[in-house]
Amino acid sequence: MSARIDALPGAGAPAPAAGLAARIAGLRGWRRRGAALLFGALAAAALPPVHALPLLLVAFPGLILLLRGTGTVWNGFWAGWWFGCGFFIGGIYWLAWPFTLDMERFGWMIPFAVFGLSALQAVFVGAAAALARATRFAGAAGVVVFAVCWAALEFARGQVGNVFAGFPWNLIAISWTAVDEMIQPAAYLGAYGLGFLTVLVAAMPAVLFEPSMRRGARAAWLGGALVLLAALWLGGAQRLAAASGEPVPGVRLRLVQGNIAQSLKWVEGRREQTFAHYIRLSASPGFERITHVVWPETAIDYRFDTEIPAARIEGERLRRIAAIIPPNGALLLGAIRDHQRRYYNSFHVVGPGGKVVATYDKHELVPFGEFVPMRPVLRRLGVEKLAHGAGDYSAGPGPATLDVPGAPGASPLICYEAIFPGRTDPLRRPGWLVNVTNDAWFGLTSGPYQHFASARLRAVEEGVPLVRAANTGITAVVDAYGRVQARLAIMTPGVLDAALPRATMRPTFYERLGDRVLLVLLLLALLVAVGTDMRHFALHNRR
Repeated sequence: MSARIDALPGAGAPAPAAGLAARIAGLRGWRRRGAALLFGALAAAALPPVHALPLLLVAFPGLILLLRGTGTVWNGFWAGWWFGCGFFIGGIYWLAWPFTLDMERFGWMIPFAVFGLSALQAVFVGAAAALARATRFAGAAGVVVFAVCWAALEFARGQVGNVFAGFPWNLIAISWTAVDEMIQPAAYLGAYGLGFLTVLVAAMPAVLFEPSMRRGARAAWLGGALVLLAALWLGGAQRLAAASGEPVPGVRLRLVQGNIAQSLKWVEGRREQTFAHYIRLSASPGFERITHVVWPETAIDYRFDTEIPAARIEGERLRRIAAIIPPNGALLLGAIRDHQRRYYNSFHVVGPGGKVVATYDKHELVPFGEFVPMRPVLRRLGVEKLAHGAGDYSAGPGPATLDVPGAPGASPLICYEAIFPGRTDPLRRPGWLVNVTNDAWFGLTSGPYQHFASARLRAVEEGVPLVRAANTGITAVVDAYGRVQARLAIMTPGVLDAALPRATMRPTFYERLGDRVLLVLLLLALLVAVGTDMRHFALHNRR
């Protein structure tokens, strides 16, 4: 088809646009790599906490222009890979922070953690760019195909992107968490579907540089992108206007943010001090009105043994913990579980009298944080896991909804698990999500803000409120529509007292169908792209 992208980008476009397009597409060597890296970094600036969303309108059209200037699919891959490197280095630079806590043991791993992981994740962006280039679609059809490829490979990254365990960190959809209305489509399409629409709109200005498109066609597609953006906002606003703000009756939460520095967390002489700190905060003024207390991930250095649910907290600690468990309520906390010489990063529900009534074991473990992949090989190279303890943690069986005395059933998400869409209990809908985490690992960087933004999308997708207790923050209560109802300042010790919002009356569309929605959406988009390209080809040949 003569309308494909082999024509010089910008030829036939308005003069200023044509000149800019030709310069970008004509870049070669290090200038081309540098431009791709820069465009990727601009896209990363749209992520939390910066939320520079207008930069997406520069980043994605810039990448498409670079793709149009490539001679081969392989060159297209490298343009996308360099874009991905800029995006991920800008987005996960903070991964260097945990390694600085023990520079002697782990400092040498910093380049591998930041640049190595970014390079690995960038493969998915490179593959998306290569696929888009291979189709050779031009104009609006090319933009649609590019957005489809991005969404498909972003989904793949979430399944196998981090040493075969998935790494859906910084999905492009979390850019919208600065605007409550704009995250509502996740209730229907999930984070991946919202990401597709985001890239589709952000990349559409690339049609300004398409030589074979008529001015009216360019205006129509740009106008359509604006209409789509407005429709998403209006639909989100309507959904929020109809939302119920009623809390769950009889439930009053106290979320405890201990703010224990990671460098002090496992120091032998401070363990008792840390335990006393959590007890003191939990029992601080206003406790008489509380029904449920929530502590963060690995809040205390106490290993629950554990033939659950028969386990009990024994001795002096039992007395002190029992004192801060409200009658007919519970303490929900993260603590390591030791069972038959296997260690689990676990979440426990402790009822009155200190009886452990339910336990959940984390099943999405962090590579190199909680276990070392290919341990026999990497151990010889001196690679160790960052988390406390000599051996690897074991993975639990999967998502669960736990019974909680005096409250609806809760689905725990321990730390990293909150970044995975669609990973709640498929058999029993929870009344709330409880995300316990220890983001002290990340310090005062972008990491805690990105983590919190991802967790908020889980609430929207499932139509279920999210309660988040984080050691150093961000501790917050989020309703079933992703709106922050209350939060504590980061890096501040304290408690957050709040009501528990209600879940939506019915499961969301995404909760019922999951990522099958994404498949249908992408197939429809491909049909639109093919139809658009055929019409474009017919009009081009008629001239």
